[in-house]
Amino acid sequence: MSEANAFQRPATPDIPEVLPILPINNAVLFPGMFLPLVVSGDAWVRLVDEAALSTKMIGVFRRVQAGEEFEPSMLAPTGTAAMIVRMMRLPQGGVQLLLQGQARIKVQHWVSIKPYPQARVSISRDPHETSLETSGLARAALAGFQQIVELSPNLPDELAIAAANAPHPGMLADLIAANLNLNLDDQQAVLDMLDVTERLQHVLRLLDREREILMIGRKAQEEVAKNQREYVLRQQLEAIKRELGETDDHAVEIAELRRRLEEANLPTEARQEAERELSRLERMPPGAAEYTVARTYLDWILDLPWHASTEDNLDITQARRVLDEDHYDLDRIKERIIEYLAVRKLRQEAGAGSETRGPILCFVGPPGVGKTSLGASIARALGRKFVRVALGGVRDEAEIRGHRRTYIGALPGRIIQGLSRAGSNNPVLLLDEVDKLSIGFQGDPAAALLEVLDPEQNVAFVDRYLDVPFDLSKVLFVCTANRADTIPPALLDRMELLELAGYTEQEKLEIARRYLIPRQRNEQGLAERGPELTTTALQRLIREYTHEAGVRDLERRIGAVYRKMATRLAEGKELPAQVDAADLDDLLGPPRFRSETLLGENEVGVVTGLAWTPTGGDVLFIEVSVIPGNGQLILTGQLGDVMKESARAALTYARSRAAELGIEAEVFQKSDIHIHVPAGAVPKDGPSAGITMASALISALTRREVDKRIAMTGEVTLRGKILPIGGVKEKLLAAQRAGVRKVLLPKENEIDLREVPAEAKEQLEIVLVKHMDEVLRELGLVAAPVSE
Repeated sequence: MSEANAFQRPATPDIPEVLPILPINNAVLFPGMFLPLVVSGDAWVRLVDEAALSTKMIGVFRRVQAGEEFEPSMLAPTGTAAMIVRMMRLPQGGVQLLLQGQARIKVQHWVSIKPYPQARVSISRDPHETSLETSGLARAALAGFQQIVELSPNLPDELAIAAANAPHPGMLADLIAANLNLNLDDQQAVLDMLDVTERLQHVLRLLDREREILMIGRKAQEEVAKNQREYVLRQQLEAIKRELGETDDHAVEIAELRRRLEEANLPTEARQEAERELSRLERMPPGAAEYTVARTYLDWILDLPWHASTEDNLDITQARRVLDEDHYDLDRIKERIIEYLAVRKLRQEAGAGSETRGPILCFVGPPGVGKTSLGASIARALGRKFVRVALGGVRDEAEIRGHRRTYIGALPGRIIQGLSRAGSNNPVLLLDEVDKLSIGFQGDPAAALLEVLDPEQNVAFVDRYLDVPFDLSKVLFVCTANRADTIPPALLDRMELLELAGYTEQEKLEIARRYLIPRQRNEQGLAERGPELTTTALQRLIREYTHEAGVRDLERRIGAVYRKMATRLAEGKELPAQVDAADLDDLLGPPRFRSETLLGENEVGVVTGLAWTPTGGDVLFIEVSVIPGNGQLILTGQLGDVMKESARAALTYARSRAAELGIEAEVFQKSDIHIHVPAGAVPKDGPSAGITMASALISALTRREVDKRIAMTGEVTLRGKILPIGGVKEKLLAAQRAGVRKVLLPKENEIDLREVPAEAKEQLEIVLVKHMDEVLRELGLVAAPVSE
C-alpha cells in the first residue's frame, strides 16, 4: 500500500480558524490519508517553516487553474486541513513533507495573500451517528471495493482489510476514492461532497464503472492468455509428433494455414469464420470431398487485403501530367478527376482524413474513345492499383455477389476476385460495359450492383461465398458504358455521368502521332526502325479506311501498315523513309469509305439525316417513293413507334401545305407513299428524323432533287415547328466525317454548339432553323417564304 493512499484514523487535534493555504498540483488529499509532497519556492517554503514552528497545521487545496501569480480563484472549492507529520529539507533548497489529512475545509474569507496566502476556514467533520441508509450504502461500498481489490493486480490485499476497519462510513468513502484509479476531477467531486450519504452513493457509481473496466480488461487478458496457451500446446504437440515420426503433409498444411491466420490480422467476424473452418479442416481427412472446399475458402479469406492500402498521391501537378501523358484532349473529364484529387488533398490538410466517399464516375461514349484507358490513368495518377471487371453479357447475380459454398466450384463474386488480384483494399476498380448487363433466370446482376456502388451500404458488403462483411468504401469505382438509356434508373442514380463524344479528324491525327504509332511500332517489333506515316497518309487512313467515332479501327489500320513493314524487314528488304498517302493502296488495298461514295448523287425523294447510335453519330438516308395506290402510308426499315409517329406527322404537315407547295390534293388519295430507312436489319427509333422525313416526302411529291451534302436533324410538329433533339455533338462529328457541308439544326439546340469542337464548326455550315418553311428554303424546295 503506497504511503500516499495509506489510511489511518486521524487524531482530533484542534484546527486553527486561520490557516496558511498551500496550493498543490496533480493530487487530492482526503481526511485520514497520507500524502508525500515536495514544496519549492521561497514563499511556500516560508509557509511550511512557520507552520512547522507553530501549529503544524496547513490548509491544502488542489490547484484547478494555472498561473504564475497566486489567485484565490485558481483553487478548488473544498480542501483539507493537513498536519505536517514529517519534514525534510532538500539539497536543492526545497522541502519534502509528509502530510496527513484531518478534515474538510472551505475558505470563509482571505486574511492575506502576501508573503503567502492565509484564510479563515470553516471545518466540516463527518457526524458520528449513522442512519440505516448510510450503513447499507457503506456495506455495499465495502463489498464493491473488496471485489475491485480482488480484480485489480495493482491494489494490495491489505487495502481490503483497511477498508473493513474504517471507523466511519464517510472515512470508508474517502479511502475508496483515494485508492480507485480515478482522475483528479472525480476525486475532487468526492471531496466536495459534505453529506456522507450522497458521498457513498457517488462512490458506488464510481465502483460500478471501475468494475466494468476491470472486467473488460480481465476478459481481454484471459483471451490473450488462452491464445498463447493454445499456441504453446500446438507447438508442443508438433514437437511430440516429430519425435514419434508421425508428421505428415496434412499436419504441415494445417500448421502453415494457422501461421497465415495468425499473421493475417483479420477482422473479428472474418477471423471467427476462418478459425471455425480451420478447425473443421483439421479434423477432416485430406481425401474427403469437403476438404478442398474448406481449403479453397481459407485461401480466399486469408489472401484478401483486409487492411492493405496504397497511399494516395495527392500531387495535383503530377496528376495533371499523368493524365495529359495518357490522353489527348478530354479536358472536361481530366478536370473532374483533378477536382476529386483536390478535395481529398484539402480534407487531409484540414485533418478530416484523406478518405472520403468518392464519386462513382461513369464514362459514357462510343467504342474506342478511351473510356477504359481513362480508368487506368486515374489509377496511375492516384498511385493506386487498377483492376478491370468485364460485365458485358453477365446475366447471373452470383457473378457480383458470389456463389454459396454449397455449390461445386463455388467462387467469390467478381468484385472480391478483383480486390484479391489488386492486393489492396482501395484500388481503382473499373466496371466495364455496365450497360450490357442482362437479366437471366439466375437473377439481376444490375440489382446486385446497387449495394456495391452505394456508399451507405458497401461499408459492409457481404459476398455470399465469404459470408463475412468486407469494406468496399475505400474503393474508387469507375464505370463505362456505350449508352446510358439501357442502364437501370436505380443504378444510374448512383453514378456521375461523364459523356465522351467522338473525335474530330484533327484530334485523331494527334492521337495517332502521340499514342497509336509509337505503340504499334513497338508491338510489331520495329521500334525506331519503323517509317513515319505522313500527315496526308494519316488523313487518308481516317477518311477513306475508317468510319468511326473513336480510334480503335484507326489503330488496327496503322498496325496493318507496320506489319507490312515488319514483313519487308524480315525478308531483308529496305524500308522506305516514310509512308505517304499514295502508298496505302499497295499496303492496305482499295479504300473502304469515300465521302463522295457515301453520300452519292442527288436524287428525288432521298434526304440525308443525322442519327445518334451507341457507337457515335451517323448519317441516315431517308427514301420516299410515291406510287399508284389508294392513299396508304407504308413504313419500312424496322422503325420504332416514335419514328412511325414522326412519319405520320410529316405526312400531315405535307398535306396541310399542299397548295402552297404546288402539290395536287388528289395525289394523296390516288397514291401510296412508301417511306424507307436503309439498313433495314438495324432497329431505329426517335423523333429527331422528323424534319428529314418531311423534307424527303415533299421532295418526292414535288419531284425536286435535294442536295445530299445538306444534312439535318430535328423533331417536327403538325404545324411545322421544329423542336430540339439530343446528341448534337455526335451528329455533327458524323456529318463532318461523311463529307457533309451544311447542317440544319433546331434553333433551340444552339446552346449545345458549345460542346462541339471548333474544327467541326469551321468545316460545317450550321444553319439554325425554327420552322419547316426555313428548311424547305435551304433545300430549294420552295422559292419564296411559305405563309403560315
